[in-house]
Amino acid sequence: FNRALRDFSGQSKPRHIDGIILTKFDTIDDRVGAALSMTYTTGQPIIFVGTGQTYTDLRKMNVSQVIRALLRA
Repeated sequence: FNRALRDFSGQSKPRHIDGIILTKFDTIDDRVGAALSMTYTTGQPIIFVGTGQTYTDLRKMNVSQVIRALLRA
């Protein structure tokens, strides 16, 4: 995605991904691997996660809480 932003921007100094917002992250299970891959591939943090169905359900990413939930599973 970063490459597409660069290739199709038409600017001499195109922007890249600054951070990630996951809109569906209300359960922590084996699908968390996709989130880890996103941060590894882009080198950018997950800033907000969606924990429900409305805009007010966006929360700041709490890494320690996710790790604790993964270790419990």
